[in-house]
Amino acid sequence: MKKTRHTTDQIIEKLRQADVALGKGQKVPEVRKALQITEQTYYRWRQKYGGMAPAMIQQLRALWRRRMPA
Repeated sequence: MKKTRHTTDQIIEKLRQADVALGKGQKVPEVRKALQITEQTYYRWRQKYGGMAPAMIQQLRALWRRRMPA
């Protein structure tokens, strides 16, 4: 698979698409293939970003910026 970097917004969107597909009865391998990500990436994203709303991502970014020295 081609290596790409996804923004947190793209990750959240893909996880939401996965939730919809899983709700319709598809299995994880089918969903991750449609999203063009590996199964390991899916579970890693699910662990890190699962259940986050876009507003939560903005708060997380703000915290990261405050921790990083300028």
